[in-house]
Amino acid sequence: MKKKIMKRSLLGFPLGITIGYFITILISLGWADGYYSPCVPELISIMGNEINAVILQTILCGILGVGFAASSVIWEMDSWSIVKQTGIYFSIISVIMLPIAYFAYWMEHSIVGFLVYFGIFAFIFVVIWIIQFGIGRYNVRKMNEKLFQTKNNKNE
Repeated sequence: MKKKIMKRSLLGFPLGITIGYFITILISLGWADGYYSPCVPELISIMGNEINAVILQTILCGILGVGFAASSVIWEMDSWSIVKQTGIYFSIISVIMLPIAYFAYWMEHSIVGFLVYFGIFAFIFVVIWIIQFGIGRYNVRKMNEKLFQTKNNKNE
């Protein structure tokens, strides 16, 4: 288990940076009027210049990738219920995501800003969870059909 967590962590860091970079491109396409906006202006102001802000955001995205990747082993804990897996996974990624979002200025620094960001985060989590659950359920149904067909073919 520890080996799996370490391996995923090592892969998670560059993956987190890559996903963070693509998100900045998508945000720039939508809101930057034809310019590339690598991070929010508040972070640039706090960090003193754009390169320091981008470096910090890149490291934070890498840490975020490590957290998501390492905690994904929770989904392989067969002895845990889906409710326990979901609750623990959501708790871990929330503890990782929310401080990073705060320090990167991805959320407004107020109670309302925190609640709005957390609400969006929770909504996205639920949507992805439902999609993943549906895919898993579909795959189990297909496997059961194949097992049933195999069993029927052996009985004939």
